[in-house]
Amino acid sequence: MERLSQIYDMLSDKNRLRILKLLEYKPMCVCELTYVLGISQPSVSRHLRRLKDTGLVGSRQDGFWSEYFINRKGDEYSRVLMGILSGWINNDPIIVEDSKNRTHACREALCNTKKATNILNSK
Repeated sequence: MERLSQIYDMLSDKNRLRILKLLEYKPMCVCELTYVLGISQPSVSRHLRRLKDTGLVGSRQDGFWSEYFINRKGDEYSRVLMGILSGWINNDPIIVEDSKNRTHACREALCNTKKATNILNSK
């Protein structure tokens, strides 16, 4: 019962739901998720850490980036609930808008822009 409670806790936050819905389409890095969600990078990272600790999300290195993805090899609760979630809230206006915005999220441009801004600000 504890495990099921953990998963429901993860699904009770709208930003974590938005992250999970975005990761259904493709693996994404923190910069891309930050861009689409319009929330701070530390907030996105905290949500990802909690999702990863619960086993709903996994990560891997893709060159410069840590890429996050839906963990499809989780336990039975995770697999069933993530399967159900994939069919839910797809027509929600926020999810629809996120889906449109994700097509404009280019990690190379986003991360390079941040690097350039940081370099300029440090001078």
